[in-house]
Amino acid sequence: MTKKRIVIAIDGHSSCGKSTTAKRVAKELGYIFIDSGAMYRAVTVFAMRNKLLTEGNLKKKKLVEVIDNAIVSFRFNPDTFCNETYLNGESVEKEIRQMDVSQNVSQIATIKEVREAMVDTQQQLGIAKGIVMDGRDIGTVVFPVAELKVFMTARAEVRAQRRYDELMGKGEKVTFSEVLQNVIERDHIDSNRDESPLVQAKDAILLDTSDMTIDEQVKWILDKATAIINSID
Repeated sequence: MTKKRIVIAIDGHSSCGKSTTAKRVAKELGYIFIDSGAMYRAVTVFAMRNKLLTEGNLKKKKLVEVIDNAIVSFRFNPDTFCNETYLNGESVEKEIRQMDVSQNVSQIATIKEVREAMVDTQQQLGIAKGIVMDGRDIGTVVFPVAELKVFMTARAEVRAQRRYDELMGKGEKVTFSEVLQNVIERDHIDSNRDESPLVQAKDAILLDTSDMTIDEQVKWILDKATAIINSID
């Protein structure tokens, strides 16, 4: 008998391991991984390329007018076994991870019209189930009836160190204090924005990854998911 497929919604703070863990969980289950944060990062790249976001100054009204021209999609890369982010048919997977995008994505993600456009895309992707999606409002807004909701967090200093190590590994020239400040600022913006603020869904399970390895995080979620899947066979 074919096992039932579910939706796994993973929300949480930046740099707490959401995407890395979600990718591994999706691979183990044979599910599709969707990085919702990458979608907002792609829109940020769109705004920067079109001179709608320069030196932190955003032309919000103009961006809203042309948001339908920012087509964000995902394509499976057989070499990495992961979905990669595309903006209007061009891969932007590397560009969206750069520090200048990280510093500006939160203000893009606060815009109601941008969120509505991205949520619509996300919900279309999840109709067939069998997906793992991570972000800030997946369990509260995008998939409020997801079978498994996880809220991930970790101490700010731990998350900053992880992000710093990642950026240094990519050759980015940043300081730990800059990364920590970015993490703290993003936490504040994400948690206090008017549109879909970052909150833990009432039925989400809290996962603090401060002292956990990626393997431990993956196993923790897989155990929860497997129990749910087996219960509905």
